[in-house]
Amino acid sequence: MKKVNSFGIKAIMVTAGGGKGLSPPQEGITTLRLEDLEGIRNQVQGLDLLSPGVMKRGSSIKAGNAQTQATVFAVEPDWYEAWEWQLRSGEPISAEDMSTMARTCNLGTTLSRTLFGDTDPIGEYIQIGTTRFLVKGVLESRGTSPSGGDMDNRVLIPLTTGMRRLLNVDYVSFIRVKVKDPKDLVAIGDEIRKILHERHHITPPQEDDFAIVTAADIAKAARGISGTLSILLIALAALSLIVGGIVLMNILLISVSERIKEIGLRRALGATQSDIFMQFLAESLAITLLGMVFGSIVGWGASVLVGKFAKAPVVISWEPFALAVIFSLIVGLFFGIQPARRAARLKPVEALQ
Repeated sequence: MKKVNSFGIKAIMVTAGGGKGLSPPQEGITTLRLEDLEGIRNQVQGLDLLSPGVMKRGSSIKAGNAQTQATVFAVEPDWYEAWEWQLRSGEPISAEDMSTMARTCNLGTTLSRTLFGDTDPIGEYIQIGTTRFLVKGVLESRGTSPSGGDMDNRVLIPLTTGMRRLLNVDYVSFIRVKVKDPKDLVAIGDEIRKILHERHHITPPQEDDFAIVTAADIAKAARGISGTLSILLIALAALSLIVGGIVLMNILLISVSERIKEIGLRRALGATQSDIFMQFLAESLAITLLGMVFGSIVGWGASVLVGKFAKAPVVISWEPFALAVIFSLIVGLFFGIQPARRAARLKPVEALQ
């Protein structure tokens, strides 16, 4: 759900290049153009805004003696609203920057820290490739993307500047679409696909030279991954229970062999087969419950530590502990029956000998 919220429940992402995956926008693919954006804008109803962009990964960025690599995004002024991304300080890319093809930029927090440390970078210059840009703003931090990349290691420049001065391209990498009503998301996505098919002269069975991703696609993929992980974890848990149960049964069988005289003495003093059976079954249950308590403490502690290192909230509910108690009792009962029966069936005379 967090991935869906970060993507935007009203958002549609149109990217250059085919494929049905949920991979980030690709660079250097020329199939998506500003004319496509205008076609979508003119033909589709229910749109809030459209925001195109060009990206270039691994661009060389310099400031003084500091040098690094970051992703360059050439965007329009409505990029901030389209991505719901605020500035931490300074000013955004403006319409005037667009019209004059200004060499101005906004830095992500990671890039700002790498180039300028704790110094305020606003008013300073950076060099992207061989072109100098004036820093006029710093973006708020967004952390990592769903794919694990650093979203703050980026620089924004005006779209016109990027396309004509820096990158010299006549295409865009992506178009971010926001709809007015999330209920229309799927229908609008289908309409955009139909328009691009017509504009790009694509007919079945030809593959699309673009990709369309919505929040519903993100949610579906997340559910698929979650379901697969759940099945894997259930299988591992079941295997662990079986192995643990077999080990427990063997330990109890060894215990029965080593305590034959004790069993014989108890039988001679009046203990019934039922008493012996219940004794060893109770020991089996006690061992599994102690293991459950130890495992729960270790799991709780590990969750808290991971939460602190990852700087993420940890929610611990009672359901896993309840399941741990139930399955501990089941394992203790099931794998404790055979050792308990063997102990109960020992004859007093043979046991004492």
